[in-house]
Amino acid sequence: MSSRQGGKLKPLKAPKKEKKEETEEEIAFKAKKKQEEEALKLAKEKAMKGGPMVGGGIKKSGKK
Repeated sequence: MSSRQGGKLKPLKAPKKEKKEETEEEIAFKAKKKQEEEALKLAKEKAMKGGPMVGGGIKKSGKK
């Protein structure tokens, strides 16, 4: 029974990808995307500056 192998087989190594040159359009697109993410982050920080909305929960009427 020595012909049986136990455990997982190791995956084959994938060939390394060649680095391609980025065009000016790709560089501009990445810069624009990064700028939008920073603006969104700043907007979220401003929204959280006021703090969480307190006083929520189940509201009960005065009637019994």
